[in-house]
Formats: sequence, structure tokens, C-alpha cells
Amino acid sequence: MKILYIFPHPDDESFGPAPAIRQQLKKGYEVYLLTLTKGGATRQRHKYNHSIQEMGEVRAKELQAAADTIGITRLIITDLPDSGMKEMDPREIEEVVKQQILDIRPDVVVTYAVHGISGFHDHLICHGVVKRVFCELKESEGMPRRLALYTLSSDVESNGHFKLNTSSDEEIDCVVATTADEVETGRQALDCYHTYDEIIRKTGIKEMVSMDVCYEFFQESFDLPVGDICYGLNGT
Repeated sequence: MKILYIFPHPDDESFGPAPAIRQQLKKGYEVYLLTLTKGGATRQRHKYNHSIQEMGEVRAKELQAAADTIGITRLIITDLPDSGMKEMDPREIEEVVKQQILDIRPDVVVTYAVHGISGFHDHLICHGVVKRVFCELKESEGMPRRLALYTLSSDVESNGHFKLNTSSDEEIDCVVATTADEVETGRQALDCYHTYDEIIRKTGIKEMVSMDVCYEFFQESFDLPVGDICYGLNGT
């Protein structure tokens, strides 16, 4: 089974689903990560006196280190404009996503839920683009077979530093119960983002890495959440 995660920025994979990704890899799934920007527009660049391009190169190296820590099967980084996708013709973003899906041919594609968790516009654009391409390719190619939307459950509490959007219990179709070792892998992946050390420390984000990783399934519904993102696709 192949799973393709699609996120807009470096660290999106580590700030949330990394423990579940680690578990999926341990189960023998191939897990790919497509990151659409290099994240160079972050305000942290001013701290290091970097240009957007320079910061993007630094962040891309941090992302590679995080992907290696998790064990990602293959990392693909494209260089769309960080914080600038809202000004792009969405068809251009769709083409980037489409070509990677056609190349990898995943069984499951994962991106943010419709609220984007943080609500940041790059997250919202990523959701819309991936959903649009998923629908097109499922109709024309018969794949991917599932669109899973990474989210947070409604019992997650903000620590005062972030405004977090969540999904209701009824919307959540999959809850991956991870182990302490898998959670630790997620925290180690966060440690790869050295340019964010101060932010990670001040916000306590490492303590928010959850043992339960939640997903919605697009146009699917389960009365009780399943425990595997590939449930029902691999004969189980």
C-alpha cells in the first residue's frame, strides 16, 4: 500500500501526523511526502538575516532531516511561493499535485482537513487543490482510492499560543493509536527544525504531539472510527 501526504510547508508533517506516519511505515506501507513550498517566507528568516530564498534552502534541509528521522519512503519538495499560493492560478498548483500523484500512484492521499487546523491560507488552498485533483483522478484513473484529511479531535485544547480548528467526533473516521516510541519519533523530527527551536520551546508544541492521530475520510463514513488509514483497502 502506498500513502502520499501532501502539505504546503516544511514541518507540517512533524507538527502533527509524524507518529502515525512512523507507524504506517512500520506496517510496511510506502509513505511519500510532497511538500509544496520550501517555507522560506517565515518571519523566522529575519532572525537569521536570510532572504526568502536562503531561508527556503535552510528549511528544505531541515525537512530532509525530519523525513530521514521518520523514515519517509521518498520526499518530494517543490518550490511554489510560500505564503503566495493564494495569488497563483490554482490550476498551476493542481498540475504539480496531479503529476506527483500520477508518478507515485498512491492508494491513499492525505492533506489537511477543510479548516486547515491553523486556518492559514496555504493550508486551506492545499486542501482545496488536493481534493479537486483527487476527484478528477479517481474518476479518470480509478486512483487514489481514498482521500484522508488530517485533523484534530475536539478534545484537543489550545495552549494559548495557537488557535486550533478541530473536527467533531462524528466527522472523524480514523484514529491511529500510536505508541510512545512513535510519539518520540515525532518529537525527534521536530528537533530537526533548528530554526524553530525557540518557537518550539516557548509554545510547548512537543508536549502537544498526540498519541492519537485523527483523520476524516472524504465521502466515507464509519459509525466507529477505524484504526488504520488503509482500512478496507488491503483486504482487512
